[in-house]
Amino acid sequence: MGEELLGIGAFAARTRLSAKALRLYDRMGLLAPARVDEVTGYRFYRADQVERARTVALLRQLDMPLAVVAEVVDADDGAAAADRLAAYWADVEARIAGQRTLAAYLRARLAGRSSEMHVKFVVETVDVPEQVLVTETRHTLVDELPAWIGASLGRLEEAARECGGVAGVPFVAYHAEVSTESDGPAESCVPVADGAAAREWASRRGRARETAVRVEPARRLAYVRITKAQVAHPQILAAFEAVEEWMAARGLTQAGPCRELYFADWDAAGAEDPVCDVAFPVA
Repeated sequence: MGEELLGIGAFAARTRLSAKALRLYDRMGLLAPARVDEVTGYRFYRADQVERARTVALLRQLDMPLAVVAEVVDADDGAAAADRLAAYWADVEARIAGQRTLAAYLRARLAGRSSEMHVKFVVETVDVPEQVLVTETRHTLVDELPAWIGASLGRLEEAARECGGVAGVPFVAYHAEVSTESDGPAESCVPVADGAAAREWASRRGRARETAVRVEPARRLAYVRITKAQVAHPQILAAFEAVEEWMAARGLTQAGPCRELYFADWDAAGAEDPVCDVAFPVA
C-alpha cells in the first residue's frame, strides 16, 4: 500500500528493544511484525508500532510477566490499561511488604534474637462464648493453604446464609502442624446463628468437602493481632511463637487447637492493615 516499513534493526533502534526480544514478543503475540518476507524471513514493522513496543519495554522493566503485559497493552482503552497496571502493582507492593516482614523475621531468627522479635507483639486475652460452627476440613501443605483458606471460608460464609447468618469471627483451626512436609489437617470454621438450620444444611451436604457442624465450647483465647503482610508463611510463625512464649511465662497450658481468626475484608485490606488474630485457647 506504499506505507514505509522499518526493518527489524531500525525498529529495534527506535524502540530500544533487541532483535531477540522482538522475536520473542512476536512468538508471544505481543508485537507481531507488519510483514515478514516469505523468502528471507526478514521482519518489517510500521512506524505506528513504535509506541506499543516502547510501552511493552517499560512494562517489562517492572518485572511484569509477559501474560500480564499482554493484558495491559491489549486493554480496551487507556483507563482499562491503567487499572490493570494498578492491580498488578498493588500485588507487587503486597509481595514486597510480605518479603520485608519475612526478611526481618529471618534476620532475627538467624541472629538468635527471636525473643527480641516476640516483644513487638502485644498478647491479649478474650473470652469467647460457646458457638455453633459450620466447618470444612482438609489435609493441606503450607503452599496450598492460603488459597484453600480463602475458598473454604467463602463457601462456609455462603452456607451461613442458610443457617441464620454469620454469628462470629471466621477462623481456621490447626489440629496438627501444617508446613512444607506436614499436612495438618486444618479446619475452616464459621460461627452461625441457627444450630438446627446448620445441622439440616450439613445433612444435605453429606461428607462433601469434609463439611460438618459442631459446637465449639466457650474458650479463653490468648492472641496477637497481625497485619496482612505478617500473615504469610513463615513470618506468621513469629506470632505463634510469641503467644506460646507468653503462655509459658505465665504457666498457662494450651486447651485446644491454635487458630487464625480473620476479622477483616482480606481483599480490601492493605499490606499493613490488621486482618488476623493468631490465637491459642488457654487454661
